[in-house]
Amino acid sequence: MSFERLKDEVWRANTGLVQAGLVVLTWGNASAVDREAGVMAIKPSGVGYEVLKATDIVVVSLDTGEVVEGQLEPSSDAPTHLLLYRGFKSVGGVVHTHSTYATSWAQACREIPCLGTTHADHFNGPIPLTRHLTEKEVRQDYEGNAGRVILERFSEASLDPLEMPAVLLPGHGPFVWGADARGALGNAIVLEQVAQMAFQALMLNADVGELPRALLDKHFGRKHGPEAYYGQRP
Repeated sequence: MSFERLKDEVWRANTGLVQAGLVVLTWGNASAVDREAGVMAIKPSGVGYEVLKATDIVVVSLDTGEVVEGQLEPSSDAPTHLLLYRGFKSVGGVVHTHSTYATSWAQACREIPCLGTTHADHFNGPIPLTRHLTEKEVRQDYEGNAGRVILERFSEASLDPLEMPAVLLPGHGPFVWGADARGALGNAIVLEQVAQMAFQALMLNADVGELPRALLDKHFGRKHGPEAYYGQRP
């Protein structure tokens, strides 16, 4: 079985992270899943974006994480990506970055509040923050448990991963996803923008309140769901 199309999709998403200014050095990775084939394709570990080729993308089993195709080691974050695909059946692409503003919120251990309609157009509420991993979780299966605490946070709050396609790991950074790798990249770009806007808004007015729920619902509903009317009809 050939995975050329899947690998090209993932290569384009990874190079898109650089073009969008979301990664420095090798601080990030993107992946995509082919559920019918039962595989995930992801950036190889530690390979510089300036030399990354589509043929370098590593394909691993969605069930076991074992390499199916590729000569290089998959990203060290691959176990987190795998857990997200297993837990979020509607997700087709995942992105992890250490982008400046979103990571600043994660390091401050704060959710990103929804302060404006730009945020509400893409995320149905504040960007959630997970709990810290325990010492045991860090030592036993760090990357896998990072995925588990994300799934735990979404389960506890009954969050829909397509209505809230982003999360912050405290002291670490954001994971973002979408229907495919391109969608995940787009959501990562928007996340960084709203993280910066929220930071600057709070610098200007530390007492600013969150966007009223009615306005949030209106803006999110214009672009998502059965009553969406933004954009051109097919």
